[in-house]
Amino acid sequence: MTSSTATTSTAPSRHAQVPASVPQDAVDRIVAAALAEDAPWGDITSELLVPEEARTTAVLTAREPGVFCGERVIEAAFRLTSPETAVQFLIRDGESFEAGTVLAEISGPARAVLTGERVALNLAQRLSGIATLTAAFVARTAGTTARITDTRKTTPGLRILERHAVRCGGGYNHRFSLSDAVMAKDNHLALLAAGGTDLAQALATAKARLPHTVHFEVEVDRLDQIEAALAGGADTVLLDNFDPADLRRGVELIGGRALTEASGNVRLETVAQIAATGVDLISAGALTHSVRALDLGLDLR
Repeated sequence: MTSSTATTSTAPSRHAQVPASVPQDAVDRIVAAALAEDAPWGDITSELLVPEEARTTAVLTAREPGVFCGERVIEAAFRLTSPETAVQFLIRDGESFEAGTVLAEISGPARAVLTGERVALNLAQRLSGIATLTAAFVARTAGTTARITDTRKTTPGLRILERHAVRCGGGYNHRFSLSDAVMAKDNHLALLAAGGTDLAQALATAKARLPHTVHFEVEVDRLDQIEAALAGGADTVLLDNFDPADLRRGVELIGGRALTEASGNVRLETVAQIAATGVDLISAGALTHSVRALDLGLDLR
């Protein structure tokens, strides 16, 4: 049986509350697909060179500082390769670490450890990169009321894992999919305008058809669209690609009648200035769509 234990290190700091768990079946499905892609007919190198009875222990080590995310995918990568592997985590999802920190120890059949290595690293490096970048965004907005959130600009098939990584970095999740909430974006509004429809009336008519539990968000790219969005019943007004001065003015015009969200041109260099305008939410596609994988290594002892 695979063992997966975790003990809190004395050094790392936590960047989030204990993150909501990703369902095990979702983790296993993603990892199994990755293993099937990487070794569709087995690992012929390991099977050729490594005796079947050989056993080994490997350590997962950080080669640069960051925030960890990857417990579930690492455990699954080795368990699904061989149920005889055991993984012991020395750090938890959401905790920070320095270069040189040992994050986990993996022991079991040598062939299985070698076969599961790349899938475990690929996923953990990406997820830890997302958690690390998110934590940097959150740190830049400390002292403000703004929440850092992700977007749907995720890797196809990995969204559930990447959103978990955002939470590990102290961020929050936006809508998971197109089915979760109404978000009337610029293209929707352009189609309404092309048909000569009054925007406020069109939005109000649409909202009246929704269950009361469904969130209603409207994107605007000009200050003069705000009143129509509010009259149409927007729960959140997304201020898209506004400069800081117009963001501040937009927050004042909305005046607490809806949540305010800033999006567009959100980078580490700009996020503090955006947060200082008083917006409630800052959504950043950069958290997931172009993040750099963190440098982690797996070495056999």
